[in-house]
Amino acid sequence: MYIIVGLGNPTREYAATRHNIGFDAITRIADDHNISLDMKKHKSLCGKGVINGEKVILVQPQTYMNLSGEAIRELKDFYKVDNDEFIIIYDDISLDVGQIRIRPKGSAGGHNGIKSIINHLGTNEFPRIKVGVGDKPKGWDLADYVLGRFSEEENTVIREVLKKTSEACACMVTEGLDVAMNQFNKKI
Repeated sequence: MYIIVGLGNPTREYAATRHNIGFDAITRIADDHNISLDMKKHKSLCGKGVINGEKVILVQPQTYMNLSGEAIRELKDFYKVDNDEFIIIYDDISLDVGQIRIRPKGSAGGHNGIKSIINHLGTNEFPRIKVGVGDKPKGWDLADYVLGRFSEEENTVIREVLKKTSEACACMVTEGLDVAMNQFNKKI
């Protein structure tokens, strides 16, 4: 079983922001695989389903980004899964819009949601998909940038990257991390 977690912030004011790309990815995966996000538990909105014959739980933590690790810890303790059975999806400003990067482990890189997960799991070794949202323009505040919305032009690219993220997750759960990295770690 895999637990696929998209990081973001709950409430309407954060919907469709750069920082919520993880939530958007979970919504796309749920749509692609007919999984209903209809359970509220483990400080999250969850949905159980199957991707290509593999059982999965899709998760959107409702803790706000900086406390994401609380939800991950509850999921880990309840389902008794190993860290490599998680797939964490989140925004990354060091990648161009439209680029994804799959990694088996890594630092938080300044991302507070990932910092929280590392703190609650006690390790940085868990699979992740970083979705590029582009670097902030010069002179912009980082928080204002990641809590801002994509331009119309970027939205076209984002729809495609969400499709690729969904495909990458399906590949990860059925063919493994290495195959997914080889196939998806490139610009669209």
